[in-house]
Amino acid sequence: MPAPHNTFKKALKDGKTVFGCWLGLADTYSTELMGTAGFDWLVIDGEHAPNDLRSILGQLQVLQASSSHAVVRVPIGETYLIKQVLDAGAQTVLVPMVDNADQARQLVRDVSYPPHGNRGVGYALSRASRFSQIADYGLTADDEICLLVQVESVAGLGNLEDILAVDGIDGVFIGPADLAADMGHMGNATHPDVQAAIMGALTKIDASGKAAGILSTKDEMTTAAIKAGARFVAVGADVLLLSHAAQALAKKWRDTQE
Repeated sequence: MPAPHNTFKKALKDGKTVFGCWLGLADTYSTELMGTAGFDWLVIDGEHAPNDLRSILGQLQVLQASSSHAVVRVPIGETYLIKQVLDAGAQTVLVPMVDNADQARQLVRDVSYPPHGNRGVGYALSRASRFSQIADYGLTADDEICLLVQVESVAGLGNLEDILAVDGIDGVFIGPADLAADMGHMGNATHPDVQAAIMGALTKIDASGKAAGILSTKDEMTTAAIKAGARFVAVGADVLLLSHAAQALAKKWRDTQE
């Protein structure tokens, strides 16, 4: 019995455009709710949300019954963190702050079993192998793991071609907020210079044969990104959806009393 088929990875390989949403509430109940919304993929965020291994595990469990594919963003590209989320059952991992090809090559090793990588062979104990029920997990897991790296700095953009040349990277996500800050435009990812850098990078990634990704909550930018070649496109975040809707509702009724 082989490792579970990664439908998200297959969709990217086939050149499909898939739409996702960020999960920052770090709660299984809200994650289960988001899993019913109809997104192709959902990011369990370990970088900017108060998640730990157990809360990530819980969200992976509730999304198992969902048609939305779970992507886990680790807080940093550390071997032990990647090992833990993979054993917990994640098949797609998003790694922030990748600035060069050496980092990318190490990440490929981190998600791969020996002799090609250094992922620890303890799958018999893990949820990833359904607690040893998937007898061929060790022989088939590598093919179903999807590795996405975030390029979100001026240095990363300068090394983009070298990163794209690393075999084993399935997709490259451009981080608009961090890139804008590094370019001197904190909080202004729509600045013309930032937008030019983003769209140019997406075009380059798409032309390389790897999947290009972006997070955008503005329709104009989202449309431009898709046109530039973005294929895994996050269009919102649970925190923002709740916060904005709550603020709008409060203001609507508060204003009637003024």
